[in-house]
Amino acid sequence: MLKVGLTGGLACGKSFVGAVLAGYGCLVIQADELGHEVLAPGGEAYDAVVREFGADILAPGGRIDRPKLAARVFHSPGDLARLNAIVHPQVVRREEQLVAEFAAHEPHGIAVVEAAILIETGSYRRFDRIILVTCLEEQQVERALRREGALLADIRARLSRQMPLEEKRKFADFVIDTSGEKESTLRQTRAVYQALRSTQS
Repeated sequence: MLKVGLTGGLACGKSFVGAVLAGYGCLVIQADELGHEVLAPGGEAYDAVVREFGADILAPGGRIDRPKLAARVFHSPGDLARLNAIVHPQVVRREEQLVAEFAAHEPHGIAVVEAAILIETGSYRRFDRIILVTCLEEQQVERALRREGALLADIRARLSRQMPLEEKRKFADFVIDTSGEKESTLRQTRAVYQALRSTQS
């Protein structure tokens, strides 16, 4: 079985590419979704995060207020590092469990893990191939602003903290550029899928 990391910058189109790959029969795991799960009450990271950051990050009912937590850590590299140290290992554990289950019944399958900070965390080393999704920075900002509650200052701050896409290219086996029309992205994604398949034959 082939393990593939799918990454890219903010609002570059990772999820769209992941959905296309899922349509080809790949197992696609979204690390962000797993992050939500481990931070939910009863999740593996919930108690440790509340201990570390205090009860003021909780919403009524006891759930972690993710926007409040995000606002806090994104303005403090130290807090962000502490949060990642708690959450990241639990997300990886869940990823590996899902991949192992998939491999058991699809030994020649392709498992794709979509994660924004795959390279920054060093997690890229766990994968056989890396796909990088890119677009122009102006497009990242434009697309991110369409999201509910998005603020330009927050988007600019996030972009300033992410590894530049040009730097990420050094780690990628495949690059999908979503700057153009949707059909172009679909063609590139299909070509990458076929290349991944060819490595298994």
